[in-house]
Amino acid sequence: MKHFTDFASYNEYIGLDSPLDHDIDVGYYNPPTMLLKSEAVSVDFYRISIKINLVNKLKSDRTPITAVFFNSPTLIVPAGWDVEPTYTGMYVQLSKKIIEENRYLFKSYLDYGQHEALYLNEEEVEEISAVFRLMVKYYESEKQNYNVLLSYVNVLISLVEAYYKRQFSTDPKQYNRIVTQFQQNLIEYYDKPVTQIPNVQYFADKLGLTANYLGDIIKHFTQKSALENIHDFVIRKAKELLVENPKLNTTEVAYELGFEYPNYFSKFFKKQVSLTPKEYRMQANNKNRHEQTPS
Repeated sequence: MKHFTDFASYNEYIGLDSPLDHDIDVGYYNPPTMLLKSEAVSVDFYRISIKINLVNKLKSDRTPITAVFFNSPTLIVPAGWDVEPTYTGMYVQLSKKIIEENRYLFKSYLDYGQHEALYLNEEEVEEISAVFRLMVKYYESEKQNYNVLLSYVNVLISLVEAYYKRQFSTDPKQYNRIVTQFQQNLIEYYDKPVTQIPNVQYFADKLGLTANYLGDIIKHFTQKSALENIHDFVIRKAKELLVENPKLNTTEVAYELGFEYPNYFSKFFKKQVSLTPKEYRMQANNKNRHEQTPS
C-alpha cells in the first residue's frame, strides 16, 4: 500500500497539477494524463472528489456513475482503482491543520468515504461545477483571497449536506435498516448489567459505521440526534425502574442505568423530565393510587 503525507507527492503520483498551497488544493481531473490504475493507497489529509461519468473496471457493473467521493486520514482504499480514461471532474484537498483551524466551516461528511459515495443528478453537477469555477478563480489568486476561497469550500460542503438529505430520502429502506439496528442495539444494551451510559461511538462501532455517519442518518429519520435518542431511552428505562421497582432507591436506579455518580443521574433526570427522580416516583405512585381508588 502507498501512503501519502502531502498534496505534492500524491498529485505527482496520480498525475495532477502541483499544488499552489500546503493546506488547500483545488483542481480539475484530466484522465488522459493521469494514473488510471493503482494499488491500495491512503492519504494523511482530506479529499473531496467529484467524478462525472466514472467507469470502474473493478466493478461488475460498468454503468458510468457521477458521484462525490471522500478520503480522510483514517480511510484506506484497499482495492486501489482501475478506471476508464473517460471521466471528468474536480477535487479539493484539505490539510488536517486547515480542518482543525476552521472546524466550524466543515461538517461530518469528510469521513463518509468509509460508507458510501454521494450520487449526483445533472442539476446538482451544474451547481457544484459553478461553485468549483469560483473556487479555482480564488485559489489561483493565492493568499490574497484565502478567506473567500474557504467560504466557497463551505458552500460546497453545504451543498453536499443538502444532497445527502436527498439521497437518504431516495432510498429509505437502506437507511431504515440502520435506524432499526441502532434502536435494537440500544434495547439489548440494557438486557445485561451495565457500568456506564452508552454513547454514540459505542453503537457506531457495533454497526461498523463512523459516529458522524450514524448520527446523520439517525437525525434524518427520527428528527432527533443519536445522543437525544439514547437519552430518551435512558429516561424511559429510569421511569420504569422508579415505578416498577419500588425497592430500588434513587442511587440504585442510577447504578442500574450505568451512571457512575448518582448526583449526575438526578441532575440528568431533572433536566429531561423537570422533576427529580424522587418527585417523579412520588407523583407516579400518587397517580396509581388515585386510579385504583374506587369512586
